Amino acid sequence: MRTTTTSSIRERSTTATLELKALYRIVQLIGSAVHLDTALSAILKVLHDTLRMERATLALLDEENRHLTIRASYGLSVEEEQRGVYGLDEGIYGQVFSTVSPFIVPDVSSEPLFLNRTGARNDYTKRTISFIGVPVVLGEVPVGVLSVDRLFGMDVSFEEDVRFLSVVATLIAQFLSLNRAIRKDRQKLVQENLSLRAQLHDRHRQHFIIGHSKPMQEVFWSIERVAPSRATVLLLGESGTGKELVARAIHEAGPRRSRPFVKINCAALPETLLESELFGHEKGAFTGAGSTRAGRFELADTGTLFLDEIGEMPMSLQAKLLRVLQEQQFERLGSSRTMTVDVRIVAATNVSLEDAVAEGRFRNDLYYRLNVVPIVLPPLRARREDIPLLLDHFLGLSNKRNRKKIRMSRDFLDYLTSYDWPGNVRELQNLVERLVILSTDDILRVEDLPDHFFRHQAKTVAAPPAAAAPPSYGAGAGAGPPDAASGQAQTTTVRKSLEEIEREQVREALIRNGWVQARAARELGLTQRQIGYRMKKFNLKRPEYR
Repeated sequence: MRTTTTSSIRERSTTATLELKALYRIVQLIGSAVHLDTALSAILKVLHDTLRMERATLALLDEENRHLTIRASYGLSVEEEQRGVYGLDEGIYGQVFSTVSPFIVPDVSSEPLFLNRTGARNDYTKRTISFIGVPVVLGEVPVGVLSVDRLFGMDVSFEEDVRFLSVVATLIAQFLSLNRAIRKDRQKLVQENLSLRAQLHDRHRQHFIIGHSKPMQEVFWSIERVAPSRATVLLLGESGTGKELVARAIHEAGPRRSRPFVKINCAALPETLLESELFGHEKGAFTGAGSTRAGRFELADTGTLFLDEIGEMPMSLQAKLLRVLQEQQFERLGSSRTMTVDVRIVAATNVSLEDAVAEGRFRNDLYYRLNVVPIVLPPLRARREDIPLLLDHFLGLSNKRNRKKIRMSRDFLDYLTSYDWPGNVRELQNLVERLVILSTDDILRVEDLPDHFFRHQAKTVAAPPAAAAPPSYGAGAGAGPPDAASGQAQTTTVRKSLEEIEREQVREALIRNGWVQARAARELGLTQRQIGYRMKKFNLKRPEYR
C-alpha cells in the first residue's frame, strides 16, 4: 500500500513538473503572437513534445461565425486538416462549443458523437483512443475548441488532463486577444496613414506630384510658401527629379494660375535660336526669319516662364537675361522698340552654378539674381518610401496606354525600392513603360530587369557631415560625401542575389502559414513538391521551441 502511494505521488510530481515545463514554453511563445498561425502550431507541438499527447487540434470560428474550422494541428496531414469543418452544434466539437464545457471520450470507437471527419483515427479498431476537448473562451464568449488524443494505460487521470488543457485554452485565448489587438492597431495605423495621405493628395493632386516622404514634404512646404509671391525661384537637383513638375506646381498654386505657363530648355537650342526663342524677332532679322514672331517672354506675360537647364545658357545671353529680370524689359531681334512684360521666373539646373561662376562660365550677378528662393529636389534614392507609389502610378498609366493588366511581384518591388536610380523618376518611368511593352507575362519579376540594373546596383555608405552644407550639382553629384580622413567617397556594393530573394520569400511564406507546406505553396503558386524541394535547397526547417 505504501509503495503504491509513493509511486502515485512520484507520478503526480513528474506530471506537475512536465505541465509547468509545457506552460513555461508556451508563455515564451507570446512574442510570436503577431504571426498567429506559427504561434498556434508551436503551442500544439509543445503539448506533443512535453506531454506525449498523440494529436492536438485547435478549431476556431470562421469569419462568418457559422462553422468551426481547424486553424492549427499537430499529427494531422494538410488534407486531414482541411476536412475538419464542423457545424456549431455538430459532433463533439459542437457539444463543447455550445455548452462551453469540457467533453471526455474514453473510447472514440464507441462514441456516436465522435465523427472522425478528418479521417486521422481510422486505426482505432486496433487500439483504444481517448479524446478530450475543452472550450476556448475569449471575453466569456466561446471562440473555439482545443482537443487532444490520449492512449489508455497512462496513469494520469482525465480530470487532470482537463484541468491542464483548460489552462492551455486560456493561454490560447490570450494569444488570440493579443493578435486581434495587434491587427486592430495595424488597421488603425493604416487608416490614419491613408487619411493623412489622402489629405496630402488633396493638397497637391493639382500638381501631379507623387510622394509622401519627408524630403518631398519639405518640397511641398516650400511650394506653398513661395507660390503666392512673385519671387524668382531656383530649382536645384539631379536630372530626372521632376523640376518641371515643381515649376508648374509653383505656378498653379499662385495667383498667376489662370495665366500662361511657358517653358524653354536653355540647353536644347544653339545660341542664335535660343535668343530668338526667348526674345522673339522681327521679319527679316536673320536668314529664315520670314515673319515676326513673339518670344517666350512675351508669351509668358502676366504668367510664369520656366527656364530649364539655365546653367547651360551662353554667356552672351546671360547679360540680356539679367536685364529682363531686373527691368522686365527687352527688345526683339531686329527691333529697337523696347517691350515691357510682367513675368515670374522659375529657373532650374542640375549643375552647380557656384562652380560655374568660379570657372567663369556663369555671371555672378545673374546667379544671385536667380538664387532668390532656392528649392532642392531630392534624388529618388533619398526618398525610397515614395518608390512603391511611383511604380504603382506609372504601371497603372502604362497598363492603360497599352491595354494590359500587368502586376508587380513582391521581390520586383523590393529590389527596385533598394535600387539607387541614377536617372531618378524619369528613369523609373521609362523602365516601367519598357517592361510593360515588352512583357509576355502578367507579372513583373526581378529577372525581367535589364542587365545594367544588376551591374550598377550600389548604395552609398558614409557618415553624416558634422554641419549642413549646400548640395553640389556638379559632375560628382550623387557619389556621396567625402571620407573625413581620405577625402574620397566611400561606396559599398550591395546586391541581393536572386537565390537570396527566393529563400527569403519562401521562408516568410512558411512563417505566415505556420510552417504548413501546402498553405505556403498555395500562397506562392507552387506545388507541395516544389516547395519541399526549395525547403531542402535553402535548408529551411521549422524552428524548435524548447
